[in-house]
Amino acid sequence: MNFNSILKSLFGDKSTRDMKKIQPEVEKIKAKYEEIDKLSNDELRAKTDEIKNYVRNAGKDLRQQQEELRATIEDTPIDEREAIFNKIDKLHEQELDKYEEALNEVLPTAFSIVKSTARRFSENEETVVTATDFDRELAADPHKDFITIDGDKAIYHNHWTAGGNDQKWQMVHYDVQLFGGVVLHQGKIAEMATGEGKTLVATLPVFLNALTGNGVHVVTVNDYLAKRDSEWMGPLYEFNGLSVDCIDKHRPNSEERRKAYQADITFGTNNEFGFDYLRDNMAISPNDLVQREHNYAIVDEVDSVLIDDARTPLIISGPVPKGDDQMYEEYQPLVERLYEVQRKQATELLSEARHKITEGTNIMDSDSKKGSQLLEEGFLALYRSYKALPKNKPLIKYLSEDGIKSGMLKTEEFYMANNNREMPKAVEPLYFVVDEKLNSADLTDKGTDWLAKQTKDPQLFVLPDITTQLSDLEKEHDDGKLTDEEYVDKKDDLMSHYGVQSERVHTLQQLLKAYTMFNKDDEYVVMDGEVKIVDEQTGRIMEGRRWSDGLHQAIEAKEHVKVEAATQTFATITLQNYFRMYHKLAGMTGTASTEAGEFWDIYKLDVVEIPTNKPVIRKDLDDRVYKTAREKYKAVIDEIEAMRNCGRPCLVGTTSVEISELLSKMLKMRNIPHQVLNAKLHQKEAQIVALAGQSTNGKGAVTIATNMAGRGTDIKLSPEVKAAGGLAIIGTERHESRRVDRQLRGRAGRQGDPGSSVFYVSLEDKLMRLFGSEKIARWMDRMGLEDGERIESPLISKSIERAQKKVEENNFGIRKHLLEYDDVMNKQRTVIYEKRRHALMGERIGMDIANVIWDRVVNIIQKNDYDGVKEQFLKVLAMEVPFDAEEFDSGNKNDLAERAYQDAMASFKRKTDRVQSVAWPIIKQVYETQGALYERIMVPLTDGKRVYNIPCDLKEAYDTEAKSVVKQFEKVTMLHIIDDDWKENLRQLDDLRHSVQNASYEQKDPLVVFKLESAHIWDDMIDDMYDRIASILMRAQIPEMQQQAPVQQAAPEERRQRYNEQKADLDEEVRRAQQAAASQDTRENGGQPSHVPYRAEKMPRPNDPCPCGSGKKFKNCHGRNIR
Repeated sequence: MNFNSILKSLFGDKSTRDMKKIQPEVEKIKAKYEEIDKLSNDELRAKTDEIKNYVRNAGKDLRQQQEELRATIEDTPIDEREAIFNKIDKLHEQELDKYEEALNEVLPTAFSIVKSTARRFSENEETVVTATDFDRELAADPHKDFITIDGDKAIYHNHWTAGGNDQKWQMVHYDVQLFGGVVLHQGKIAEMATGEGKTLVATLPVFLNALTGNGVHVVTVNDYLAKRDSEWMGPLYEFNGLSVDCIDKHRPNSEERRKAYQADITFGTNNEFGFDYLRDNMAISPNDLVQREHNYAIVDEVDSVLIDDARTPLIISGPVPKGDDQMYEEYQPLVERLYEVQRKQATELLSEARHKITEGTNIMDSDSKKGSQLLEEGFLALYRSYKALPKNKPLIKYLSEDGIKSGMLKTEEFYMANNNREMPKAVEPLYFVVDEKLNSADLTDKGTDWLAKQTKDPQLFVLPDITTQLSDLEKEHDDGKLTDEEYVDKKDDLMSHYGVQSERVHTLQQLLKAYTMFNKDDEYVVMDGEVKIVDEQTGRIMEGRRWSDGLHQAIEAKEHVKVEAATQTFATITLQNYFRMYHKLAGMTGTASTEAGEFWDIYKLDVVEIPTNKPVIRKDLDDRVYKTAREKYKAVIDEIEAMRNCGRPCLVGTTSVEISELLSKMLKMRNIPHQVLNAKLHQKEAQIVALAGQSTNGKGAVTIATNMAGRGTDIKLSPEVKAAGGLAIIGTERHESRRVDRQLRGRAGRQGDPGSSVFYVSLEDKLMRLFGSEKIARWMDRMGLEDGERIESPLISKSIERAQKKVEENNFGIRKHLLEYDDVMNKQRTVIYEKRRHALMGERIGMDIANVIWDRVVNIIQKNDYDGVKEQFLKVLAMEVPFDAEEFDSGNKNDLAERAYQDAMASFKRKTDRVQSVAWPIIKQVYETQGALYERIMVPLTDGKRVYNIPCDLKEAYDTEAKSVVKQFEKVTMLHIIDDDWKENLRQLDDLRHSVQNASYEQKDPLVVFKLESAHIWDDMIDDMYDRIASILMRAQIPEMQQQAPVQQAAPEERRQRYNEQKADLDEEVRRAQQAAASQDTRENGGQPSHVPYRAEKMPRPNDPCPCGSGKKFKNCHGRNIR
């Protein structure tokens, strides 16, 4: 017994301690259930109404206080409103706390109601109750086939359609599921084994938290599960008066989707919840919003969504100018030739290594000096072959031979000593160096020379030393050798050249990576003329997913399919940051404990292991380790045949499409019938899984599946199979993540079923090559194992698990590092979306405008001399400076700012009052004489530069005496400018993220550079945004000569133009983080032109391309001296 076992026996493990804490709550539920289950059907439903009213009344007083405060806002001076809003926010937090207290009080009753309802459905074909209006509404829906109305009675049937199949309700919650329900309600992660009924467990906390009326979101990993679960579990909630809907059943931005979010319980996929959040933050009318406040969410397969998919951004994008102008197709033939040259070289180096190592070994006894020299040269050639192409299959096979890998590793240690001092000598003959662990391919000096000869341009792929060049240029300017104009022109030329060279080098690196690190039918497949990513966790095709930063375009060029155009990000968020917005978050999965540390660090989610209802009797055998992949696969086929002949079905897990097809060929050669399930055949998944646990004529079924069968599938066994020993799980390779292996094991042994699991491993497997313990290789060398012999020991299995832990720790570090990039954008997004929501809803827009004017006043006074202040006050605030030069030089800057601010606000109020007074008579006349003809009208307003036609609701304008016209103008102006500047900011951040990677050449941390530069970009954006908002609003007036113009009817508020929506895999600078399945999302087409005023077409914005065609930005070309 080791030390950990002693501690466990004395104090118990975490799972035991967690269960002890929850046990009293479960006892209360069981006691309450005895009382609740005795109620009649109508009494049961009345009890639901009773606790629902109790919970909602808990926050009633606080809710009323908030409404009373909101009613005072319009009559409160702008500078006093912030205190009111802060008080409203505080009262809202207290309201949520009150709800939580009430939910904890009624928990035993609510859980008992759900369990009793499940019991009634399972024991009775019909459950009859007195019909309510809600029942009649359900019965009127043709999709709700579980309810019929007979007079004043509603009849709930115990079978209905779910996921396209007729399902009969046969489930009642057992005790361990009550434990899981309590854990989920507490905002934690419940880890439950396969077959323990996670979907049923979720009904308990979902029902309880839906009582508040604030909405509960049940999040799934694909739309089939979202639709099926909403239909399968829906009657349980709807019987008790709670509404249920699924967002994936309805079009984005539709009234039906908005209604789905208003339901008490809303099912949907993680993608759609995230995309709806982004769409809401691109809305131009409150009527376009679909989501409510993020209250409570339960995430199914939480490790897949919040770990594997955590850093995968949801992106809404649109075309960029010259988006088709890319270099991938241009340089693909060149990189392909370079790859072939190195591939030939790697083969020659491997041949040389074989010859010298063999010869050196043979003459060691007779001539040790020459033998040692030959071995040294041989292992150096082998190491060079490894650095040239580490995925070369002959190389991998040779490394599995006795002593070869250990000898190469000694050579690597020598050249890596003293901070890689000798490494340049090792890689000198190579054209590029591939590092499989870092997932990188870097050009060498020889490769650069080869490219220079091919292109006849030695500088084509060389990144210029921009820092030195700019320093020299600045020195020439300081010495008077260059005029200001010449200096600016030369600087622009240098930056332009650097940008082109940087893009060219980046293209080359991505193409090299595509050829060396990404294999067809492994990381991706080509179907229908498209490159489609294969999820390494599940083996499923991830429709609509693209690798970012040009990697996907590089692979498209490699495979000679259409290279998609580049796009610009309009809105983006990662799933990690989306789900952190919920007031309370919970999750459930079968495999979370291995990532418990990450869940706590990032989401503050505790993982609680729930015991199984019946003991697991599955036999998990030790790993069987072979030297070569050929020996391993032969042993796998032998094991499959033996299990099948025993009447036991086999589920054979593979890590790639390629391996599943190889095993299929080997089984066909032995005439063993089988089914294959991989990314190419995923449409047959349901049919294949349904037969995977059966036997025919005493022969077990054989199913070969990539990891997609390892998650979410429930393989049910026939009685004959159980008698024969149950399902046999045969893993053909250890995955990098222990969770994936546990998911595969978990297919067997559900609900006390018999079964077994075993993994076959070879030293050629990726995990063993990269992170496997060298001790295993040395043990096998010493034992002198013959072909086909294996080693099998608990020590070996532990060693492999340690290798997996290394990978998991490495991936966690990568995720945390890369998420820091998104955290920068997330902080900016939070501020921008808050400002945008204030403008959209109009409630806090006055306060935001006051803050803009205050910020501009302070900014102008602090950053300028008196002449500059006068100029900026006229340009931005459209007013004279309220103090003279003497006061400016001698006075307190804060006092001057306060004085100027009060004058600016008074000026702004005069302007808006003037707009209102001019507009009101016209609004009054139109409404009283033509009100029946028009619902919305266009009101012209100008800032002196151009006219903006503002769409307004005629009746609202009449009722408010034209106040709403002013508010609508403020809203439209702010929304347009915020969106315009935010899109430009996102574009610059995209460019910055790409360009900072070059900082590593200057021995700088790209992340630090990114954070510093992004702060400057943010400051520039805020300055530009505030300047434009203040400039337009401070000049607002209704233009003269327009008052007698004919009334123009406003078109209905536009929806939005069509955008691209996708989940993009972040560039894998270090190595690919695990990902989960996701599907493409399609936006609704608004199809109507924008009514939002844009800047005059004749004057490009500073960062737009200059119209002269020079390729420079307007601000660096013909717009240089325009202010």
